This record gives sequence, structure tokens and C-alpha cells, in this order.
Amino acid sequence: MQRLKSLYFDVVVPKFKSKFSDVAVPYLSKIVINRGFDESCQNNKVLDSLVNELTSISAQRAYLVRSKKAISNFKLKENVPVGMCVTLRGEKMYAFLDRLINLALPRIRDFQGVNVTAFDKLGNYTLSLSESLCFPEVNSEKLNKKTGMDITLVFKGRSSKNIIQHFIFLLKELGMPFKS
Repeated sequence: MQRLKSLYFDVVVPKFKSKFSDVAVPYLSKIVINRGFDESCQNNKVLDSLVNELTSISAQRAYLVRSKKAISNFKLKENVPVGMCVTLRGEKMYAFLDRLINLALPRIRDFQGVNVTAFDKLGNYTLSLSESLCFPEVNSEKLNKKTGMDITLVFKGRSSKNIIQHFIFLLKELGMPFKS
């Protein structure tokens, strides 16, 4: 069992039940990692290196997202790769979150903490990274192009007025460094 998963079940859930409610315990449903890129990444060599980089970060194969229709204002053709995506669940989700909190975020230069206001109205938390060099799996010599990524943490829980406070409590107990 992953370290963060055992921390959640052994420490966080009992703390949450004693502080809030027994039935409203939130849990992390999935983590979605998105990466968009521009026309400079249409080269197959660059595209393969970006897919391999995201695959090594997430320990799961990234799939390409292609354009559905042509848009002339953006010089976009139909069926051209415009991004890539990975959805993590289960053990890989907790392993990635552990590496994100304990290894990647502290390696960001001038890191002050993540923003508390990045929740949407459904309670999903989105974190944007400007480059992927903060992950230890990324080799900077093999990197063709520096691109960022969006990491979305999708939570499930019983809806109430202060559901976002429940999710913030959960992330703080798991070790997420928020700005003060």
C-alpha cells in the first residue's frame, strides 16, 4: 500500500471524523494531468519525447488529444495533436500525489506554496506547473522542449455548504503546502 494512501486511511479519516462528520468524509477520486502544446511540437520526434516524458512522470501511458475540427483563425487543421492527457486512479494516483507533494513542489524555484483559491465550484483543485523539470524522472539533457502541465485533483464527497473547507483540510493533512 502506498505511503500516502495508508496515511489517508490511518490518520486523516479519523481526524476528519472527529472534527467534522462521520458520513461526510471526502476522498480523492482521480488525478488528471493535461498538457497542451503549439504547432512547434508537431514534429514526431518532439511529440514522442513529450509523450515519453509525461509517461515517465505519471507511470502510465499518455494519450494524444487531437483537434475535432479545423479553425482557420488559429491555423488549426482537423485531427492534429493539440495536447495529451493522463488519468490516474488507485495506487498510481497516490504514488503520483506523494511524489508531487514531497519531491516535485519543493524543487520549484522560489516556491511559496500552492494557492488555496484554485478550487472550482465542484471542489476540483487545479495546479499549473510552468515546466516539468521539478520531477526527478525528467532528464534535462533529453528534454527537447520545456512545456508545462495542468494537474487536476478530483474529489468526491458528500456535498455541503463548506465542502471546499473539507477538501482543503484533506489536502493539508496529506501534506500539501498551501500559501499562508
